[in-house]
Amino acid sequence: MAEQRSRLKLIEDWVSYKIFQAVLGYVGRKPYDARVAWFGRFSAKFLGPIAGYKRRILQNLDLIHPEMSAADKDAFADRMLDNFGRTLCENFFGKDFGKFLRDQGTVLEGEGLAALAQAKAEGRPVLMVAGHFGNHEAPRHLLTDLGYTIGGIYRPMSNRHFDAHYEQTLEILGGQVFRQGREGTFAFHRYLLNGGIGILFIDVHDPDGEKLPFLGVECDTPVSAARLAKRCNAVVIPFFGIRKPDGLGFRCVLEAPVPIEEPIPMTKAITARLEARVRENPDQWFWVHRRWKS
Repeated sequence: MAEQRSRLKLIEDWVSYKIFQAVLGYVGRKPYDARVAWFGRFSAKFLGPIAGYKRRILQNLDLIHPEMSAADKDAFADRMLDNFGRTLCENFFGKDFGKFLRDQGTVLEGEGLAALAQAKAEGRPVLMVAGHFGNHEAPRHLLTDLGYTIGGIYRPMSNRHFDAHYEQTLEILGGQVFRQGREGTFAFHRYLLNGGIGILFIDVHDPDGEKLPFLGVECDTPVSAARLAKRCNAVVIPFFGIRKPDGLGFRCVLEAPVPIEEPIPMTKAITARLEARVRENPDQWFWVHRRWKS
């Protein structure tokens, strides 16, 4: 019975991936701006409701914003799913995304840019901390264009076909990819100690983390970025790709470094940076996450 379920899962994964390939093939023939807009609508009207993402967004909004009306929550969820779909499209067509950013004259801004350059000159490790907000890959494209090589820990997808496809998209930006797990974490640690620049995400559920507030409600929060920064004496730079009102352009901001201190207060300080950005553009954070799972 278990073998039959496993075989069925393999078939479902293959069929899902073939459908996704067909969607990419169809939308890939459109001009870049129309392609991104189409994927946003597809996510809001089809993918989000079918995959259960919209239901999850509404559940999270019930927890964090109980004062919102049902109509406002529904509209909010559609805007968030539109950003989600646009981000998927941009990242799966990474070469076109990078070219668009360059053609638009998109620049990096913020105090973190000078801090990054100084750390690189000194051979000091840098830990770029990001949230699933806007499109975090936008600043990475610009940093790659400036000659920076950025590695990161990658969480493999359960569907091996999607996983192999997405790993190929990550190669566009260069940098080492460390698979999540004990071995990958140790390799990432060594990479930083050798003066590398790496990325960690700070807004995912971590059952081994600390219960800290995010948007006013406690959740299991990873403190690994703060611990790693302290061990490696790394410069910690929060960064954000903030989508502009036109739905296509971005402000790419590298904020001032977060001072190194004990893991919990440092994690609170990093989280506060993300919370400030979410309050400015709440529908650009990925509310599809089970952030308050516990």
